[in-house]
Amino acid sequence: MAAINNSNESYCTFTLASDVTAGGLPSEQEICKDLENNDPQVKRHALKAAIMAMLGGEALPKILMQVIRYCINTQDKPLKKLCMLYWEVVPKYQEPTSEELLAAHSGGGSIQRKLLPEMILVCNALMNDLNHPNEYVRGSMLRFLCKVKDEEIISPLVASIKACLEHRHPYVRKNAALAIFHIHKLFGENVIPDAPELIQSLLIAETDMAARRNAFLMLFNQNEDLAIEYLANNIDDISKFGDGFALLVLELTRRVCRRDPHQKSRFVRVLLEMLSSNSAAVSYEASWTLVSLSSAPTAVRAAAVTYTNLLNSQNDNNVKMIVLERLEELKKNHCKILQELLMDVLRVLSSPNPDLCKKVLDVAMDIVTVKNVTEVVNTLKREVSKTNSDDANENEAKGAVYRGMLIRAIHGCAVRFPQVAENVVLVLMDFLSTESGMQVIIFARAIVEQYPPLRASVLSKLLHGLDSISNTSVMCVCLWILGEYSDTAEVIEETFGDITTLLGEASFILKNEEKQAKEKAAAEAAAGPKLVTKNVVLSDGTYATQTSYTEVKKVDDDTPHLRKMLVSGDVFLGTIISSCLTKLCLRAEEFSDKISALTLKDMTMKTLLYMCAIVKMAESSVSAQKSSLADCSERVTLCCRVLLDPKVKELLKPTLLEKGKATFGEFLKNLKDKEFSEESKSESEAPTVQPDDLIHFRQLRSTAITNGELDLDDGSDLARATGYVDGGSLLSDELSHVYQLSGFADPVYAEAFVTVHDYDISLEILIINRTPNTLSNLTVELSTMGDMKIVERPQTQNLAPLDQITVKASIKVSSTESGHIFGTIVYEDTSTQEKGYINLNDIHMDIMDYIRPATCSDEMFRSMWAEFEWENKVAISTSIEGLVEFLDHIITSTNMRCLTPHETTDKGSFLAANLYAQSVFGEDALVNVSVEKKDDNDGKLAGYIRIRSKTQGIALSLGDRITSVQRGSLTQ
Repeated sequence: MAAINNSNESYCTFTLASDVTAGGLPSEQEICKDLENNDPQVKRHALKAAIMAMLGGEALPKILMQVIRYCINTQDKPLKKLCMLYWEVVPKYQEPTSEELLAAHSGGGSIQRKLLPEMILVCNALMNDLNHPNEYVRGSMLRFLCKVKDEEIISPLVASIKACLEHRHPYVRKNAALAIFHIHKLFGENVIPDAPELIQSLLIAETDMAARRNAFLMLFNQNEDLAIEYLANNIDDISKFGDGFALLVLELTRRVCRRDPHQKSRFVRVLLEMLSSNSAAVSYEASWTLVSLSSAPTAVRAAAVTYTNLLNSQNDNNVKMIVLERLEELKKNHCKILQELLMDVLRVLSSPNPDLCKKVLDVAMDIVTVKNVTEVVNTLKREVSKTNSDDANENEAKGAVYRGMLIRAIHGCAVRFPQVAENVVLVLMDFLSTESGMQVIIFARAIVEQYPPLRASVLSKLLHGLDSISNTSVMCVCLWILGEYSDTAEVIEETFGDITTLLGEASFILKNEEKQAKEKAAAEAAAGPKLVTKNVVLSDGTYATQTSYTEVKKVDDDTPHLRKMLVSGDVFLGTIISSCLTKLCLRAEEFSDKISALTLKDMTMKTLLYMCAIVKMAESSVSAQKSSLADCSERVTLCCRVLLDPKVKELLKPTLLEKGKATFGEFLKNLKDKEFSEESKSESEAPTVQPDDLIHFRQLRSTAITNGELDLDDGSDLARATGYVDGGSLLSDELSHVYQLSGFADPVYAEAFVTVHDYDISLEILIINRTPNTLSNLTVELSTMGDMKIVERPQTQNLAPLDQITVKASIKVSSTESGHIFGTIVYEDTSTQEKGYINLNDIHMDIMDYIRPATCSDEMFRSMWAEFEWENKVAISTSIEGLVEFLDHIITSTNMRCLTPHETTDKGSFLAANLYAQSVFGEDALVNVSVEKKDDNDGKLAGYIRIRSKTQGIALSLGDRITSVQRGSLTQ
């Protein structure tokens, strides 16, 4: 495609609002007439209209002289600014004649452009502004000259620009340095051959920070040797030159050291001095530069100390998150250095932002060692205690989520370092009655299994806090622990006595009177305080009306929580209690020398009474667990038979007392193996090369490469270094995001390349004119369906015959759901003056572009499953015959992660698994797969996939995705 020759397009560096000339653009004659008006506002409106028309491709040759006559010497500041914009877009050269075009086409060389005669008057006006007594007029003109790219216009102004370098005002000097920089960058030595020397002289005498920074920027880009020389002479004063100058020095350091590593020693002093800068930006950039140039322990330690200082001195959470990202990268190769600064990193836990605390824990937990684990655990314990204090207002915003993160971190430390387990588990047991009780009891359960010496203290603490537990799930785990690990006579008797005390009388069905009294008290409490109005006699003998509120007396209910749960109809808890008491009775028989036969008989009779009361409660219960009656009855009946029938006891006693602990131990071992396998996968694999691959020595290359840019061999070197030698998959991935928008037989062919990056969708639309005519005002009009908003629309274009052009559009996404992009191409045929319309194919945005695999604990999954209100239920219909194969197919197709450990081979006829993922917007997606292989269905799989989320879009879009994936498998 030929380069663009339209000067309007190549010189335009600004955008005007489209509503400036609402109601349509005036004609050229009307603009000329308005420019002659004495009212500056009318002139401004006319000049805006002229600029808009010229940006649209209109020539308007008569406007130039009118602007020179009536606007060029104005004192109105907005009009003067519009004049500068007009000089930027106006055609400055004469159009070539037909003879010149024919001569150039026949090989007579390039066309010599001729400057318009009117431009002499424009140059004179520009020079007048450069010599204006007002320093701000001079400065604004110098800034405008940075946009001018015509040597014929710049050359007459060079002397005035040089004179501005010695102006008394720093605003003029800093813009003059910037103007000389751009002129020297565009035209080299042709216009200002002594530009570097002029700027060097300015630098030596300059005292203003902004002017010094712009001057150094010019030397930094145009004459690097002079910049390094100035830096060497003033190395002691760098800290006094301001932040902008320091950032330029850091950029110069990176450029020089990457090109010539032997120059690092010249800049070490500067870098170390900038690490202690008062500016956060300078110290951050200096740390990053130091780490990128050197891997020496001293340099890395200095950079890490600077990062931690920034972490604790900055108030902006975004800055802290960026610094933590840098520390995480530093952790990969310099873990030992960060271990020295671990406690400084943990100080950020005082932040009220839970996301920041989560990032800190992610960074810190990987660098905990035997030396610092005690300090880390003590810090985490203090933070956990703060979350439970009533006066810690700063922790209320983080709440249970933060407490859960701390408990998981402490759990990880206890698993890796057994010596701290005893120190933390007893402290965490105080939080069994809080929202994080489930995480605490799961932690305690693992500790009891993995560290037998701690069982006695944990069980004692558990018994003392049993009555404070009000959560049913936590109570079930507590009872399971007490039933499995009470292995001494004293503990068995104490546990049985405490549980039966909390259970109370062996009857869990409320009588009618008690039930009515309870319902009445609940209704009165729900009604709130009552309003009472009565007449009273005041001290002066007059009557008045007095209104008061009477609060309902709170009835003190001292019923234990365990009994309340059973009375409310918790069938599953009743089953757990039956199993726990049965295990205690069976294990008490092993201590016949310490537990008398009378005590054992009493324990057995109480257990049977409680089990009978639990079954009766389950039969009369009207709760949601009514469907569990059959399972409860079967389980309780089995426990009764074990206690009453010696043959059944002999057969099932080993299973009840030993099988549960063995299975749980195997479960913990599998979890540990899974974590180890994930850690091994995350480790970077060493790049592999072939034995006959060539070896490139950079030191032996040609010295012609002196500009510091990558040469052609660097791509292959980087590929070998990173292990990425196969680029075919990347190309196929890009091609999969190309969408054909129109047909090959259409007058205009269009296709779009779609790039999705988190919240943004970028469209690069290739448009090809397949007609022999020029198409004008060609516009791609786009619309969206779903939570998508077009923030940048394609510009109107003129397309030559058989030419092509690429236009871009940007779309902002606000939520995770599938959407559609559709539109129309509108154009005018310049030959026939007819308008044409082409309807484009839709672009379907898949939800998989926003879904990322994630992990969460089982407790969090259950909590979110109960909380989320949107559910989509999809019936399973597939030709896949294997249970595990079907689950893997769903995981791969939905880009989710399986949270449920499962075998790699089919060992049964039923499979249930939980899948979890997060969107780029932080939204959670939960999936439960329940699939069964039925013999009466020819061995085909049946069941349901349930999707839950907080928003409707994820539930529906993910359900559609799963449905289409199943259909795809059927067609295969």
